[in-house]
Amino acid sequence: MAALHFPAFILSNEILWLLLLFANFFSILAAYRFFGKTGLYIWIPISIILANIQVLKMIDLFAIGVTLGNITYASSFLVTDILSENYGSRSARKAVFIGFFSLCATVIIMNLALLFKPNEFDFIQESLKNIFSILPRIAFASLVAYGVSQLHDVWAYKFWKMRLPQIRFLWLRNNASTMISQLLDSIIFTFIAFWGLLPTGEFFQILATTYLLKIVVAAIDTPFLYLARIMFTRGKISEN
Repeated sequence: MAALHFPAFILSNEILWLLLLFANFFSILAAYRFFGKTGLYIWIPISIILANIQVLKMIDLFAIGVTLGNITYASSFLVTDILSENYGSRSARKAVFIGFFSLCATVIIMNLALLFKPNEFDFIQESLKNIFSILPRIAFASLVAYGVSQLHDVWAYKFWKMRLPQIRFLWLRNNASTMISQLLDSIIFTFIAFWGLLPTGEFFQILATTYLLKIVVAAIDTPFLYLARIMFTRGKISEN
């Protein structure tokens, strides 16, 4: 059978980035719709673990070098904002601690798995080593950045919600809390994870572009926060 050939632009990194963005956001809404608050809690370990694997992949996006994983990681902020909006800051903080636990467990279990001596038919050990042997540094960077930024996001969202409780200010609560939190996250994570591993110019380019992309994701996720709020107020969420 002849191979299918698609126009080059369809498979461009920019198109794939948009597809990945909407795949994440619609997955969150689907998890929320069918599994309620539990679905949001489930998404936290999914996003944290996948993002820490994806961040190892370097890509060119809009002619700029960036790390993959920004979308999936940033989606966790949408989840905590939904929890803060619909259930309160206590539920959002619980999600943050679930993320801590899931990442710690992944690092410990996968690094123990790497200690097993593979047999002669094994073909995956080196691939696993390439991903998970570097994960402790990435995971430590992620844990510190995640803890500081997410707890700030929960606090900031509550701060703005108490002062601007009206639904028309939902976009302001979302962006005012998330954009500062994403700045903290980008600075902390990039310095711990990549300082000394990359040329200085490439390092600061990744820092700047990482934050810029997270800001774009934060702005785009606002309509999805409104959708989650509407689904909740109209009783469309399955909490069973």
